[in-house]
Formats: sequence, structure tokens, C-alpha cells
Amino acid sequence: MTQREGVGIKSLAVSYPRAIRTNDYFREKHPDVVAKAEEVSLGKIWAPPKENAQPADIFDAAAAPYMKDPFRGTIRRCALSEGETSISMELEAAKRALDAAKMRPEDVQLAIVSSLVGDTIGAGNAAYLSARLGLRGAAFNLETACSSSAVALQTAGAMIRAGEYRNVLVVASCSYTREAPENDTLAWFVGDGAGAFVLAPCAQDEGILGTKTVHTAETCHAFYYEMASADGHPKLRMRWNADRGRIIRETSMAYLQTCCNGALETANVKLADIDFFIFNTPTAWYARFCTDALGVSYSRTIDTYPLYANVGPALLPTNLYRAAKDGRMRPGDLVLIYTIGSTSSASASVMRWGDVDLGPDPENPD
Repeated sequence: MTQREGVGIKSLAVSYPRAIRTNDYFREKHPDVVAKAEEVSLGKIWAPPKENAQPADIFDAAAAPYMKDPFRGTIRRCALSEGETSISMELEAAKRALDAAKMRPEDVQLAIVSSLVGDTIGAGNAAYLSARLGLRGAAFNLETACSSSAVALQTAGAMIRAGEYRNVLVVASCSYTREAPENDTLAWFVGDGAGAFVLAPCAQDEGILGTKTVHTAETCHAFYYEMASADGHPKLRMRWNADRGRIIRETSMAYLQTCCNGALETANVKLADIDFFIFNTPTAWYARFCTDALGVSYSRTIDTYPLYANVGPALLPTNLYRAAKDGRMRPGDLVLIYTIGSTSSASASVMRWGDVDLGPDPENPD
């Protein structure tokens, strides 16, 4: 890589399981749970704040239209079926990204893999996925919850700029439906999916121009995992802490402003210079909250939550892909991306979007 080169996304692809769960799926299979929805997890996570809660006016205003809906604005989710795994989703997304880039496995010097949660206990998916893909270079796992793909973008970009690697494959997947049982309303706002992108050197004025990442330690224990017994076997289960959960709404503004302002400053651009915004969308109102908080038009972002719900670290590649595929984001556009994760990181990057090759469209397979 020469001093005049930048680092940008060369190709981008996504993959989702075959099964689709609409709200009617839960109404038919778990009518008692739906009837008592306001008394259990999802009904309480973003409930109207108590009188002594810290103010979060913009967040609450964006969430308000969804508070009378037991599903909190969730419409559709993709869910793993028997025989499907996080690795199978990652494999499909990775192959599509490599095909779009017209690259062979041996062209990849490094793979960074973010799986929430991987298919094995202890070790992540990186080595298993590399074997399935036939990669010959380095591979490691990176985990920072829903911000994993954004931090992997930052990490890969830094390593390419340092001259350590030239072509880096980033893969992120989410398998929330395995950890959120159907009879728990947490299952209503999560889905499964994967995304992959190839990072490579590009023109100096394209690609990643500035990044700001901070930890989100204030949200520790809001969402967490624990071992539980299911059919006589140990299973990971997603849980929520009512007392800590409301900290998410109270800290959302600070994380957003800190990261976005930091990325803009590093890139030496102003908010008014940004053409399009990409936010990860873990709730039905999060994109609206972000645009309102930044004072920009909602028409300048995209929200795939109605299609896929919360797919964790796959949210960033999902929204990037949809915006590019639908022509909302074009080569030459200055793009601000922002992701937030509980008990992990918040991260923003300013990018000059290039001529990115896209994999097949899962919503229009023909």
C-alpha cells in the first residue's frame, strides 16, 4: 500500500436464514404470551420512564409511537431452522462477498470474524469458517456485541494502512433466535443474519476517513447471557436486567454525539457535509432517534428493522447493503456510520463511499 492510498470497502454481501417469523407466528403459537405482553420482558424494557429517571426526551419521543404495540414495532424476522448455523450464514455471505469482488480465497490475507454467538463454546467461528472457505492467511475472532462489524472495519482499515495486510475479509453474524426462546417476548425483537465485506486499498480520498470508538461500560448487565437447562441440556439464554436496561435510553444521546462528533473531527468534515447516514437499528425507532438527535432529515438514512428486526453485529452490513442496493447511497457520497452495542462499544466512522460490488439481493433473488 502506498502513502497515497486509502482503505475502503471493495465488496459487500448479506445472507439470512430461510424461515421468516411474522407477528402472526407468535400470535398463533403463543397466544397467552401475547395476551400478557405488557407484563413481561419486551413490554418493560423501553416502557415509559419512572418519575426519577434521567431525561432522554428525544429517545422517548422517538419510541412513543411504538409503546402501544405489544411487538414494539417489530414486523418480520429471519430465524435459523434445523441444519442452519451461524457458520452456514457466514459462509454464504463470505462467498458472495468474494464472488462480488472477483477474488479467490487465496487472495485474502486476513479474515476477521464476529459471531454473536458462535457455534462452539469457547472458540469463535474464525478458524472453522476459514477452513470451510479454504482461506490460507490469518484469521481471528473479534467481539464487541452489536458494534463488532464497525470495530472490525476500523481494525481492518488500520492493519491495511499499516501495511500488514492488503485484502481483509470481515464477516459478522447474529444467531439471537437460538438464545431467545419463543415463549420469551425478547424473541420478538431479534432475528438472525450475516454480512460480509472485503476491505482493500483504494484512492486516497475514498474509504475510511475518520473513526471514533468508545466503550459502553455504563450499560453492563443490561442484556446478558446465562446458562439454562432446556430439555435436559444446557443452553445459552439471553436475559435482561430491568434496573440496568433503562440506562440504555439514558446514555444513547451521549454515545451518539461523542462518536459522531469524534469521527467528523478526525475526518476533518462537518455534519452538513454528510450525504447519507447509516445507523445500526436495534429497535424500530432507533434510526428516527439518531436523525432527530443529530438534527438531520430522516430521509437521509435507511432502516431495515421492518425486514430483519435486531440482527446484532449484522445490522451494519445489512443497512449498508440495502442502502447501496436501493440506490440510496452512491459512489462519491460522504457517509457517516454509527453503531451502538450494550456492554461493548459505540463506534462511528466517516467514509467516502466508493464503487462497491454487491452480492445478490436476498429480497429480490431473481
